[in-house]
Amino acid sequence: MIKLVKTFIAKVLKNIFRRKKHIRLGLYGPPNGGKTTLANRICQDWLGEEMGTVSNIAHETREIQIKEQVTIESKGKQLTFNLVDTPGIATRIDYEDFIKAGMKEFQAKKRAKEATKGVIDAIKWLDDMDTVIVVLDGTKDPYSQVNITIIGNLAARDIPVLIVANKVDLRRASVKKVQAAFPQYEVIGISAKLGKNMDQFYEGLFALVA
Repeated sequence: MIKLVKTFIAKVLKNIFRRKKHIRLGLYGPPNGGKTTLANRICQDWLGEEMGTVSNIAHETREIQIKEQVTIESKGKQLTFNLVDTPGIATRIDYEDFIKAGMKEFQAKKRAKEATKGVIDAIKWLDDMDTVIVVLDGTKDPYSQVNITIIGNLAARDIPVLIVANKVDLRRASVKKVQAAFPQYEVIGISAKLGKNMDQFYEGLFALVA
Protein backbone atom coordinates (compact mmCIF):
# COMPACT_ATOMS: atom_id res chain seq x y z
CA MET A 1 0.00 0.00 0.00
CA ILE A 2 2.80 2.39 0.96
CA LYS A 3 4.57 1.60 -2.31
CA LEU A 4 1.40 2.43 -4.29
CA VAL A 5 1.03 5.76 -2.48
CA LYS A 6 4.68 6.65 -3.15
CA THR A 7 4.27 5.78 -6.84
CA PHE A 8 1.14 7.94 -7.08
CA ILE A 9 2.83 10.91 -5.38
CA ALA A 10 5.86 10.56 -7.65
CA LYS A 11 3.64 10.66 -10.74
CA VAL A 12 1.73 13.70 -9.47
CA LEU A 13 4.94 15.58 -8.70
CA LYS A 14 6.36 14.65 -12.09
CA ASN A 15 3.26 16.00 -13.85
CA ILE A 16 3.32 19.22 -11.83
CA PHE A 17 6.98 19.73 -12.62
CA ARG A 18 6.37 19.16 -16.32
CA ARG A 19 3.55 21.70 -16.37
CA LYS A 20 5.68 24.39 -14.72
CA LYS A 21 8.75 24.19 -16.90
CA HIS A 22 9.01 24.94 -20.59
CA ILE A 23 7.89 21.88 -22.53
CA ARG A 24 10.54 20.56 -24.88
CA LEU A 25 8.95 19.03 -27.95
CA GLY A 26 11.43 17.00 -29.98
CA LEU A 27 11.14 15.96 -33.61
CA TYR A 28 12.86 12.61 -34.13
CA GLY A 29 13.10 10.11 -36.95
CA PRO A 30 15.30 8.76 -39.74
CA PRO A 31 16.91 11.06 -42.33
CA ASN A 32 14.64 12.60 -44.97
CA GLY A 33 11.44 11.70 -43.15
CA GLY A 34 10.41 15.34 -43.12
CA LYS A 35 11.32 16.53 -39.60
CA THR A 36 12.58 19.95 -40.68
CA THR A 37 9.73 20.31 -43.16
CA LEU A 38 7.32 19.71 -40.27
CA ALA A 39 9.28 22.12 -38.04
CA ASN A 40 9.04 24.74 -40.78
CA ARG A 41 5.32 24.11 -41.19
CA ILE A 42 4.69 24.55 -37.45
CA CYS A 43 6.77 27.74 -37.35
CA GLN A 44 5.10 29.10 -40.48
CA ASP A 45 1.65 28.37 -39.06
CA TRP A 46 2.25 30.07 -35.72
CA LEU A 47 5.29 32.35 -36.06
CA GLY A 48 5.23 33.30 -39.72
CA GLU A 49 8.81 32.14 -40.29
CA GLU A 50 10.79 29.01 -41.13
CA MET A 51 13.08 27.12 -38.79
CA GLY A 52 15.64 25.42 -41.04
CA THR A 53 16.65 24.41 -44.56
CA VAL A 54 15.58 21.19 -46.27
CA SER A 55 17.25 19.11 -48.97
CA ASN A 56 16.71 15.93 -50.95
CA ILE A 57 20.15 14.80 -49.78
CA ALA A 58 20.10 13.00 -46.43
CA HIS A 59 21.39 14.65 -43.25
CA GLU A 60 20.73 18.25 -44.26
CA THR A 61 20.08 18.89 -40.56
CA ARG A 62 23.27 17.96 -38.72
CA GLU A 63 22.92 20.09 -35.60
CA ILE A 64 20.21 20.46 -32.98
CA GLN A 65 17.96 23.40 -33.87
CA ILE A 66 15.69 25.05 -31.31
CA LYS A 67 12.83 27.49 -31.71
CA GLU A 68 11.75 28.79 -28.32
CA GLN A 69 8.31 29.84 -27.16
CA VAL A 70 6.17 28.43 -29.95
CA THR A 71 2.50 28.84 -29.01
CA ILE A 72 -0.17 26.88 -30.87
CA GLU A 73 -3.95 26.81 -30.52
CA SER A 74 -6.60 24.15 -31.02
CA LYS A 75 -10.28 24.27 -30.08
CA GLY A 76 -9.81 27.27 -27.81
CA LYS A 77 -6.79 25.84 -25.97
CA GLN A 78 -3.19 27.08 -26.08
CA LEU A 79 0.07 25.19 -25.76
CA THR A 80 3.54 26.74 -25.57
CA PHE A 81 6.72 24.74 -26.10
CA ASN A 82 10.31 24.89 -27.24
CA LEU A 83 10.49 23.08 -30.57
CA VAL A 84 13.62 20.95 -31.02
CA ASP A 85 14.48 19.72 -34.51
CA THR A 86 17.05 16.93 -34.38
CA PRO A 87 19.37 15.37 -36.98
CA GLY A 88 18.10 12.19 -38.60
CA ILE A 89 18.93 9.01 -36.70
CA ALA A 90 20.89 6.47 -38.74
CA THR A 91 22.77 3.27 -37.93
CA ARG A 92 25.13 3.74 -40.86
CA ILE A 93 26.60 6.91 -42.38
CA ASP A 94 28.93 6.44 -45.36
CA TYR A 95 30.52 9.41 -47.11
CA GLU A 96 30.36 7.51 -50.39
CA ASP A 97 26.56 7.83 -50.31
CA PHE A 98 26.98 11.61 -50.43
CA ILE A 99 29.39 11.31 -53.35
CA LYS A 100 26.73 9.31 -55.20
CA ALA A 101 24.32 12.18 -54.49
CA GLY A 102 26.64 14.56 -56.32
CA MET A 103 28.97 15.88 -53.64
CA LYS A 104 32.73 16.21 -53.99
CA GLU A 105 34.79 13.89 -51.81
CA PHE A 106 35.93 16.51 -49.29
CA GLN A 107 32.35 17.77 -48.93
CA ALA A 108 31.04 14.23 -48.55
CA LYS A 109 33.54 13.35 -45.81
CA LYS A 110 32.78 16.58 -43.94
CA ARG A 111 29.03 15.95 -44.14
CA ALA A 112 29.44 12.35 -42.95
CA LYS A 113 31.51 13.48 -39.96
CA GLU A 114 29.00 16.19 -39.03
CA ALA A 115 26.07 13.80 -39.55
CA THR A 116 27.65 11.22 -37.22
CA LYS A 117 28.09 13.85 -34.50
CA GLY A 118 24.50 14.97 -35.10
CA VAL A 119 23.17 11.46 -34.48
CA ILE A 120 25.11 11.23 -31.21
CA ASP A 121 23.81 14.64 -30.09
CA ALA A 122 20.22 13.72 -30.99
CA ILE A 123 20.39 10.58 -28.86
CA LYS A 124 21.88 12.53 -25.94
CA TRP A 125 19.06 15.06 -26.15
CA LEU A 126 16.44 12.34 -25.69
CA ASP A 127 16.88 12.62 -21.92
CA ASP A 128 15.84 16.30 -22.09
CA MET A 129 12.62 15.75 -24.03
CA ASP A 130 9.17 16.03 -22.47
CA THR A 131 7.31 14.91 -25.59
CA VAL A 132 8.49 13.52 -28.93
CA ILE A 133 6.98 13.54 -32.40
CA VAL A 134 8.43 10.70 -34.44
CA VAL A 135 8.35 11.72 -38.10
CA LEU A 136 8.38 8.80 -40.54
CA ASP A 137 8.30 8.78 -44.32
CA GLY A 138 4.92 7.21 -45.06
CA THR A 139 6.17 5.87 -48.40
CA LYS A 140 8.83 3.66 -46.79
CA ASP A 141 8.73 0.41 -44.85
CA PRO A 142 8.17 1.35 -41.18
CA TYR A 143 9.71 -1.91 -39.94
CA SER A 144 13.29 -0.62 -40.17
CA GLN A 145 16.01 -1.10 -37.59
CA VAL A 146 16.29 2.65 -37.13
CA ASN A 147 12.57 3.17 -36.52
CA ILE A 148 12.35 0.27 -34.07
CA THR A 149 15.44 1.55 -32.23
CA ILE A 150 14.02 5.07 -31.94
CA ILE A 151 10.64 3.86 -30.67
CA GLY A 152 12.33 1.42 -28.28
CA ASN A 153 14.48 4.16 -26.75
CA LEU A 154 11.46 6.40 -26.27
CA ALA A 155 9.46 3.59 -24.67
CA ALA A 156 12.34 2.83 -22.30
CA ARG A 157 12.38 6.47 -21.19
CA ASP A 158 8.58 6.60 -20.84
CA ILE A 159 8.39 9.69 -23.07
CA PRO A 160 4.97 10.54 -24.55
CA VAL A 161 5.06 9.86 -28.30
CA LEU A 162 2.99 10.87 -31.30
CA ILE A 163 3.93 9.24 -34.61
CA VAL A 164 3.52 11.15 -37.85
CA ALA A 165 3.27 9.28 -41.15
CA ASN A 166 4.49 12.06 -43.41
CA LYS A 167 4.22 12.54 -47.20
CA VAL A 168 0.62 11.33 -47.53
CA ASP A 169 0.41 13.51 -50.64
CA LEU A 170 2.41 10.79 -52.40
CA ARG A 171 0.59 7.76 -53.81
CA ARG A 172 2.96 5.23 -52.23
CA ALA A 173 2.29 6.50 -48.71
CA SER A 174 0.48 4.12 -46.34
CA VAL A 175 -0.63 5.32 -42.93
CA LYS A 176 -2.08 1.87 -42.22
CA LYS A 177 1.36 0.24 -42.50
CA VAL A 178 2.79 2.66 -39.94
CA GLN A 179 -0.19 2.05 -37.64
CA ALA A 180 0.29 -1.71 -37.96
CA ALA A 181 4.00 -1.38 -37.11
CA PHE A 182 3.42 0.69 -33.97
CA PRO A 183 -0.14 -0.01 -32.75
CA GLN A 184 0.64 1.19 -29.22
CA TYR A 185 0.90 4.81 -30.40
CA GLU A 186 -1.35 7.35 -32.05
CA VAL A 187 -0.42 7.68 -35.74
CA ILE A 188 -1.51 10.68 -37.80
CA GLY A 189 -0.98 10.91 -41.55
CA ILE A 190 0.06 14.36 -42.78
CA SER A 191 1.81 16.17 -45.58
CA ALA A 192 4.09 18.66 -43.86
CA LYS A 193 5.07 20.02 -47.26
CA LEU A 194 1.49 20.83 -48.32
CA GLY A 195 0.04 21.37 -44.84
CA LYS A 196 -2.44 18.50 -45.20
CA ASN A 197 -4.11 17.24 -41.98
CA MET A 198 -2.22 19.74 -39.81
CA ASP A 199 -5.37 20.51 -37.78
CA GLN A 200 -5.59 16.83 -36.90
CA PHE A 201 -1.88 16.87 -36.02
CA TYR A 202 -2.30 19.80 -33.64
CA GLU A 203 -5.31 18.14 -32.01
CA GLY A 204 -3.24 14.98 -31.52
CA LEU A 205 -0.44 17.00 -29.97
CA PHE A 206 -2.83 18.62 -27.49
CA ALA A 207 -4.27 15.22 -26.57
CA LEU A 208 -0.75 13.91 -25.95
CA VAL A 209 0.37 16.61 -23.53
CA ALA A 210 -2.95 17.41 -21.85
